[in-house]
Amino acid sequence: MSRDICGRFAPTPSGRMHLGNLFCALIAWLSVRSAGGRAVLRIEDLDLRRCPEEAHNAGLLIDDLRWLGLDFDEGEGVGGPDAPYRQSRRFSLYAAALEKLEKLGLVYPCFCSRAELHAAEAPHLSDGRVLYAGTCRGLSPEEIRQKSRARPPALRLRVPAERIAFRDRLCGNYSEDLAAECGDFIIRRSDGVYAYQLAVVVDDAAMGVSEVVRGHDLLSSTPRQLLLYRLLGLPAPAFCHLPLLVAPDGRRLSKRERDLDMGELRARYRGPEPLLGRLAALCGLIEKEEPVTASELIPGFSWEKLKKEDIAVPPGLF
Repeated sequence: MSRDICGRFAPTPSGRMHLGNLFCALIAWLSVRSAGGRAVLRIEDLDLRRCPEEAHNAGLLIDDLRWLGLDFDEGEGVGGPDAPYRQSRRFSLYAAALEKLEKLGLVYPCFCSRAELHAAEAPHLSDGRVLYAGTCRGLSPEEIRQKSRARPPALRLRVPAERIAFRDRLCGNYSEDLAAECGDFIIRRSDGVYAYQLAVVVDDAAMGVSEVVRGHDLLSSTPRQLLLYRLLGLPAPAFCHLPLLVAPDGRRLSKRERDLDMGELRARYRGPEPLLGRLAALCGLIEKEEPVTASELIPGFSWEKLKKEDIAVPPGLF
């Protein structure tokens, strides 16, 4: 097993895994196993106050992965040298990273409410996302003191006016001008919870993750993370953003709507082999649908076989 090659599956336990999560977990696992590397399981439970059932859901998640035949060398439920493997227990690491960014003069407090950020006059991008206008960027020390009496601030990172580019294993070249297409982004919320962008960078670097496999919906977050890797002096991993599994009408499968979640799938299938074979055929890993174990997919795994566009799941297929 190579310690130089490390992949991870890092789900948020906000509900039961669904078919899209299974697809991501399977491909991340197959990629690292086919290369003889380490597989890490990390639980991304940054906000336990909003999701009090996350501890229970994390247990279900681990049980589902074991049922599928996906094992991990390190992580939640296994242990390892980079424990703890739950983000809710790693806040001291995020605090240290934040302090480093503050010393670089790149962090400032933001007092804007959600309503103000989404107001009609706020700048919006073509996809509907709000572009932060830098409202609090130039506040004086006295203005900060006065506003702090009324509400605690979030903390934002000043982004440079430059285009950050990378090559994704499946999506090809991608770049984003952070100042024009993102704006200064939050790295710690007003309630003290660290933002995903900061936490995932700190954790992947600390755990030696060399490749990140995740859904295409997170592609646009990568330039922000690459900026943080650079500012913190951390090595960045390679990225691969998978196509999403969608309903025939193009609607994304979601935990919220209980689309094909693991509870329903396990009740419907007697074992993981028929489920894995169906999913492997759907995404292009095997030509003919047939029952297969996760381990049996390792020898034939290839990134070139995977479909690059979103994958429609026909009605009743699962």
